[in-house]
Amino acid sequence: MAFLGIDTSVTGRRWIGPAADLERRAEGLAQQAALPLPVARVLAERAVEPMDAQAFLSPKLRDLLPDPLSLRDMQTAADRIVAAATGGERIAIFADYDVDGGTSAALLIDWLHQQGRKATLYIPDRIDEGYGPNEPAMAALAAEHDLIICVDCGTLSHDALAAAKGAQVIVLDHHLGGETLPPALAVVNPNRVDEDGSLGHLCAAAVVFLTLVQCGRILRDKGLPQPDLMAMLDLVALATVADVAPLVGVNRAFVRSGLAVMARRQRPGLVALSDIARLDGPPAAFHLGFLLGPRINAGGRVGRADLGAQCLASRDPAQAAQLAKQLDDLNRDRRTIEAAVRTEALAQVEARMDTRLSWAAGQGWHPGVVGIVAARVKEATDLPSVVIGVDGGIGKGSARSVPGVDLGRAIQRLAREGLLIKGGGHEMAAGLTVAEDQIPAAMARLSDLLERDLAGRTGGGDLRISGLLETAGATPDMFRLLEDAGPYGQAAPAPRFAFADQLIDSASTMGDRHLRLSFRTPGAPAMEAVAWGAMDGPLGPALIGAKGRRFHLAGKLELSTWGGRERLRLRLDDAAAVT
Repeated sequence: MAFLGIDTSVTGRRWIGPAADLERRAEGLAQQAALPLPVARVLAERAVEPMDAQAFLSPKLRDLLPDPLSLRDMQTAADRIVAAATGGERIAIFADYDVDGGTSAALLIDWLHQQGRKATLYIPDRIDEGYGPNEPAMAALAAEHDLIICVDCGTLSHDALAAAKGAQVIVLDHHLGGETLPPALAVVNPNRVDEDGSLGHLCAAAVVFLTLVQCGRILRDKGLPQPDLMAMLDLVALATVADVAPLVGVNRAFVRSGLAVMARRQRPGLVALSDIARLDGPPAAFHLGFLLGPRINAGGRVGRADLGAQCLASRDPAQAAQLAKQLDDLNRDRRTIEAAVRTEALAQVEARMDTRLSWAAGQGWHPGVVGIVAARVKEATDLPSVVIGVDGGIGKGSARSVPGVDLGRAIQRLAREGLLIKGGGHEMAAGLTVAEDQIPAAMARLSDLLERDLAGRTGGGDLRISGLLETAGATPDMFRLLEDAGPYGQAAPAPRFAFADQLIDSASTMGDRHLRLSFRTPGAPAMEAVAWGAMDGPLGPALIGAKGRRFHLAGKLELSTWGGRERLRLRLDDAAAVT
């Protein structure tokens, strides 16, 4: 039965409430652990037992951090990095151009700086060089360095790593591995085929952090000073959220601890980015994914590839502010380019009407925005999505998946079958290069490969509701308790509450695309709601003239601070008219 009887909402979705057995478990957990029911519902959804509730609400990194040596090649990698750092060797860092690559590089640069060492940073140009190590770059770096550390890339780069004559190479990565390893001294990757997969949810920055933990042990055994690793957790948190890693297990502790570090505002690059993004309160996972991440990515998408990493690694507030301003400007450019490509891509997808895969390809589409457009298409269709920019007969594309569908593995299979020039990634995101005349065949085959995973998904277009909430119960204190059950993100969705039978006091636009509402239960104080991008779909037009009417509203709570005052509001996802 639909929640609140809503079979078709303003956005065309059916509202689904918590199952009866989950509601019973939540009520029992609320009583036994002395927790408010909304918080208990979140814990029940995560299968937390009453005796584990307090530990879940206060996760300790020391309790959840895996032993670095549980990963293959870790000892070899850590020994070699320490030897290079303490021996004054020439070190180069080759990093991917996204947030995970930039933060991974910044972690190593920070660690080496605390030991009085510098490293050469090399990030390939997205358009001219593409993803991952390439032979000319690796050969040039090897000619000038003793050790090259590839982060967030390298696991499938056999030829490129072989070109690094005269230098040793270490790979710290998390992308899916192939049947054979590249010619490197060490490949530390929880997604190697010979790993058990228990740490496969780590992003590359987390792998780098674990490597530095092991390096710290070696330094301690040698009686040498150890860099402050806990102060680096802000970068690990940023990468974990921005790379859409599942927020479970140690990832949850990484983000919780990292947000606390970030709130201390000690890293000039993150301070500058937070200020220019107008982050008006304590950082949350949402801010990492939607305010900071896109700005750091902007350099690699439409500007200079190393700007994001340089900003994160900067120790000079003035330099960091300058770099953050450049990234913010590039992010504006990226949004303009993205909007044009998104419109064309969605038109193709709608015309194609594929029920298994949403894909689009276009001449001249900027390769720096195809990834984010793929994410937008995925959100619009609730299907795995691929967007490909074509230039000179070659298509370069990005793919984004939905929960339960392993897109990276399917893309790798396409590459093995010869339908792609190259391709790889992880479960939720992948990249590919394909000949233009092979695009239709490759996408048809990909659609077939994904069919089995998609068959196991049910109700993808439904709107999941965690429960009812009254406006009187939506307080900053309640929000803080809910935050203790977070952080929220991939594989750990934030609770979405329904506010039943609300009177709309006012509705207005913010800019051209967003909506602001004021609503209330009769006799109770008013509450504010915002709906980002609502004017682009059915939600905004349905509510903009709704003053004086009654609606059921659904969304997630968020807390902001303005002028020293806390304000709770609803980030609106959907609405349904009260009949």
